[in-house]
Amino acid sequence: MGLDITVVIADWSWLGEVPSRERLLRLRNAWYAEETGLWEHDAPVVEGDWEWPKGPDGDRFARYEFLRTLGSYKPHFWATHHWERVRDHTDPLLRSGLDTFLLGLIWEGMDGESGETDADFFSGEPEVAHGLLVACSPDSVRRLATVWEDIRPRLDGLRETFTVYSAAPDGRGGDFDSFALLLTEWGRVLAEAAGRGWGVVGLSE
Repeated sequence: MGLDITVVIADWSWLGEVPSRERLLRLRNAWYAEETGLWEHDAPVVEGDWEWPKGPDGDRFARYEFLRTLGSYKPHFWATHHWERVRDHTDPLLRSGLDTFLLGLIWEGMDGESGETDADFFSGEPEVAHGLLVACSPDSVRRLATVWEDIRPRLDGLRETFTVYSAAPDGRGGDFDSFALLLTEWGRVLAEAAGRGWGVVGLSE
């Protein structure tokens, strides 16, 4: 099985009530609690939308279901893989914005920088941070949301460049519309979290 990702926005102050090594567990326990209703087998899951939990912690977090990903991390990986092929041919201002946006979320960068912007909030101990793919504090969320609003109107200008340069040596290229959709959904996640003063967490279970 491939790597999965579940993207959650969460109240950082609620998580901050416990020591750093207990924060991820607190979020997972709340997410897995039967009271949330998130685990009802007959509950409909609407892709491209939010799932708001019920129960005592229902106002502390929410889960976003990305379109066309089936919970897999693979589309996120391929988006960054294609970006690495395209970025040198992109307008410098747009390139800088997309670099910042992707580095703050799902990209390790050309030199292997970590995308786990604020992972230390959850403790750096490997046994505690297992499965943590994305961690953005409210401050980072606001910054990235602003970056997204700057690049969003100019993203379609990347279409031709993306189509030409995203191709691998075997001729298979990326799908610009899928790339743009994935980024747009990340922008939606950031906007919702920023509006609430919350952080963003991506978990592999």
